[in-house]
Amino acid sequence: MHSKSLRVLVVIALLGAGMPATVAQQKLETPEQTNQRIRELASAFQARGGDYQIGSGDLLRIEVFDVPDLSREVRVSESGYISLPLLPVRVRAGGLTAFQLEEKLAELLQVNGLVRNPQVTVFVKEQRSQPITVIGAVRSPLVYQAIRQTTLLEVLSQAGGIADDAGSVVIVTRPAVTEDDASAQAQTFVIKLRDLLESGDPRYNIPLQGGDVVSVPRAGIVYVVGAVEQPGGFVLQSDSEEMTVLKAVALARGLLGTARPSDAVVLRKDPASGQKREIEVDLKKVMARQAEDIRLYPNDILFVPDSTGKKALRRLGEVGLAITSGLVILRAGR
Repeated sequence: MHSKSLRVLVVIALLGAGMPATVAQQKLETPEQTNQRIRELASAFQARGGDYQIGSGDLLRIEVFDVPDLSREVRVSESGYISLPLLPVRVRAGGLTAFQLEEKLAELLQVNGLVRNPQVTVFVKEQRSQPITVIGAVRSPLVYQAIRQTTLLEVLSQAGGIADDAGSVVIVTRPAVTEDDASAQAQTFVIKLRDLLESGDPRYNIPLQGGDVVSVPRAGIVYVVGAVEQPGGFVLQSDSEEMTVLKAVALARGLLGTARPSDAVVLRKDPASGQKREIEVDLKKVMARQAEDIRLYPNDILFVPDSTGKKALRRLGEVGLAITSGLVILRAGR
């Protein structure tokens, strides 16, 4: 057998089996399966969560036993500090629990010679709104009011999980605190969704603070319909991920025996004009490496006709991009 013919058979066999080696290692799951894992992990981490963390704007009632002059109500500043009479420094309260602040105040009162054996009690009398904004490719964008220690998984769960076209990362933006440090800058955390859901490492399921913005970028979906083993929409991992016709067919588990790969077509909608156009693809030649593999973009539809392909193709032109309605959306899982 000629080496050229052998290469063709190898390519066809790989596509018929479902995918090349790089794709075969990926497990595909629906967004709902991903969101179910988000809910389960969020519930588990919430059970382990600690006490409420004091935040900016909270009103605290501080009582020092037998020292009424030091007992009072104080409002936590925007930068997270409080001031007490006779103490030479402001005290950082933001991010601490009431118990941790009690210990800190008792230590300061004793070190500064104000009270020999201080007994301090801290009550959070009023919790100011600590909004955490969740936007982007989530089911229900929202402003979450954090009244206790809250994690990234929890707010994603509260937002209903990720949308069908969510990308592969979650971005957390934390505003700068400038009241005490003019050089302070906003912080940005970029966390891979796969790390967040699979590792169990708290480095990824980070605690959130009031003012944080959680954004899930959209990456887009490529659809494969017609004579393939698993028609569906396949989520791109990011806007920069290169999806091609061959890779899309591989993700769809290969072609059916009745497929007519020479008559395949890509439906594409021009984002500027809104016009739809059809791009003919001789998938048979692409598989044989006799034609260039075509890159696919978000919302492209690869249609592979079967023995009734001409009739289906006429209908496809009528239906256009609406053909994707009801298709299962799949994304790379564990």
